Amino acid sequence: MFNNRALVIVIVLGILAWVGSASLYTINETERGIKLRFGEIVENDIQPGLHFKWPILNTVRIFDTRVLSVDASATRYLTSDSKAVIVDSFVKWQIIDPGLYYEATRGNEQAAERLIAPRTDEALRNKFGQTTLTQIVRERPATQSDNQDVVKKVREENSDVATERDELMVDPISQLDQAMRQELGVRILDIRVKRIELPSEVTQAVYERMNSQREQAARGYRAEGTRQAEEIMADADRQRQELLASGRQIAETTRGEGDAAAAAIYSAAYQQNAGFFDFYRTLQAYRESFKGNDDLMVLSPASNQFLQLFKQGNGETSSPAAP
Repeated sequence: MFNNRALVIVIVLGILAWVGSASLYTINETERGIKLRFGEIVENDIQPGLHFKWPILNTVRIFDTRVLSVDASATRYLTSDSKAVIVDSFVKWQIIDPGLYYEATRGNEQAAERLIAPRTDEALRNKFGQTTLTQIVRERPATQSDNQDVVKKVREENSDVATERDELMVDPISQLDQAMRQELGVRILDIRVKRIELPSEVTQAVYERMNSQREQAARGYRAEGTRQAEEIMADADRQRQELLASGRQIAETTRGEGDAAAAAIYSAAYQQNAGFFDFYRTLQAYRESFKGNDDLMVLSPASNQFLQLFKQGNGETSSPAAP
């Protein structure tokens, strides 16, 4: 009897232990859960902590609510100016409604990614189709001009995302976030573009056009430099001519003043002793005339006044007056 009672107690304790372990469950801080009864959701968005469920009747599905990523493949889009670009992007998303998420995907993360990827592609295709290539490649911080309320709402909800984002992504984020909340019970935190490239068939054409533009700009700079150099040289030549003309004018004026002063001195000296002045000037004329070895002059002393001193040497005339 004692053995039977002990066996019963052990069995009862085992059943109680199983019921306790099957009835209690915990949810971590990074998780949310739903409670099902025969596949039907009876409790949604179960918060972190210790919870109770009925064994066999209830089952619990727990989902990771941390930020997840969908890495989209590089896709070709056409811009509003009919330019093709290849965009490589990824999406950050997070579960906010575990019940709706379970109904849409049966809790399969890959199924959720397969639903998010095409909607992301559609949103990006629409946005790139409304944007020119220049606006796409130009880097600028996000503004709140056209989508102030949307940007503010997204930034408030996504505090872990950078406070500045590319304005190009604001519309796709808001559109995709609204759709995914209703369809999957997830929110879209961010769409990031890893790279934007031109297709290989147009890269060479773009490079040649850019090279042509740079060459045209270089020719313009060279022409402008040549024009400025010619202007500088012309101005320098004009200043040179002006300086030379001014110097010649000053020189001629100084020379004229010197000649005038010399003439005045000669005149004053002549007036003091006219005979000696004539004698001195005649000697200077002789020196200039006979300084060469090959000079030959045929003159008649009797008829030429230039040789009057030679006549005086023969006693024909008197010597000049003493000073």
